[in-house]
Amino acid sequence: MTDQTEQNQHQHGFSTRAIHEGQEFDPITGAVVPPIHFSTTYAPEKIGQLRRGYDYGRGTNPTRDSLQTQLAALEAGPGQQAHAFTFGSGLAAENALIHAIATPGSHIVMGNDVYGGTYRLIDRVLGPWGIGHTVVDMGDVSAVERALAEAQATILWLETPSNPMMKVSDISALAEVAHAAGALLVVDNTFATPYLQLPLTLGADIVVHSTTKYIGGHSDVVGGAVVVKDAELAEKVQFQQFAAGAVNGPMDAYLTTRGLKTLGVRMDRHTSNAQQIAEWLVDRPGVERVLYPGLPDHPGHELAARQMSGFGGMVSVQFTGGAAAARQVAETTRLFILAESLGGIESLMNYPAEMTHASVAGTELAVPDNLVRLSVGIEDVQDLIEDLDRAISSL
Repeated sequence: MTDQTEQNQHQHGFSTRAIHEGQEFDPITGAVVPPIHFSTTYAPEKIGQLRRGYDYGRGTNPTRDSLQTQLAALEAGPGQQAHAFTFGSGLAAENALIHAIATPGSHIVMGNDVYGGTYRLIDRVLGPWGIGHTVVDMGDVSAVERALAEAQATILWLETPSNPMMKVSDISALAEVAHAAGALLVVDNTFATPYLQLPLTLGADIVVHSTTKYIGGHSDVVGGAVVVKDAELAEKVQFQQFAAGAVNGPMDAYLTTRGLKTLGVRMDRHTSNAQQIAEWLVDRPGVERVLYPGLPDHPGHELAARQMSGFGGMVSVQFTGGAAAARQVAETTRLFILAESLGGIESLMNYPAEMTHASVAGTELAVPDNLVRLSVGIEDVQDLIEDLDRAISSL
């Protein structure tokens, strides 16, 4: 279990913590970057007496511990305490979390626009195990309150901003109704990252991440994380991490740590580029709607401005020409690479209806077929705008 205390971080800003927490130089060689520990097993001092708590790689690993310390320090916020656990993927993290806090007969209330993989996990993997679910609009707090009460739910699952509809939900208000109903609030903070949003400080109990995305930041490592405030809950998640074993390997942990150190500067550029692109897209012929919280007419703009420190690097666009137009744009850009995933330094374009959200086709979570999702990278923004202009002008 990895935690953070007020003593070692209360005076430090985000990027200072990102660079230094859990990253002490090697005391033997003086190496500024801690070594990557590949060993799967560790020799004890003697039977029953471990060296600094290490015995077997599935349970503990120094490189993974460094990442967990680093991530806990960032999600907790200055002067706060949290416990972080990392896994082999975002869905592995979600699966471990749900097994830690739910049993057959438990119920999850989730947003009607959650990530398709999350819905698939809860509906098709955990559903047959006895976990029920209800889908509701997280923007309607009264409806969420009713759904929690009717189902006697254990978990309220929230994404904000959501993927790919970019809906913004009130974390504090939803935390209140969840706790009043005896449920835990889980917030998927993948889009915002701890640099832009701190759900634990707004009342959430748990944060989950696909660290594959912005935290890793370079499209070269898959991973996931769970961060919690409560020590008792942390012990349950830690047990699942050890007992089920879906941990990330040391090289994956190292790559994620390296990416996390530059999260702040990258998010500044992602956000700046996305804002400029969203504003440019608004007046383009053939564009029906631009979904970006940084636009003043976005329904969640004021809320996002209150609970986030920036609007992020994700933009969704709907086209008047329907699915054909969306597909044509997605297939003709050059700098925006047609690919799944998001959050890397390079710009990506995705057609969710048949890619990331194909698993929710035909349900109320289905994504409009005239929508493309942009993961705006950190390239020169004028080059990105010219790339989009070429593709949209061909419609």
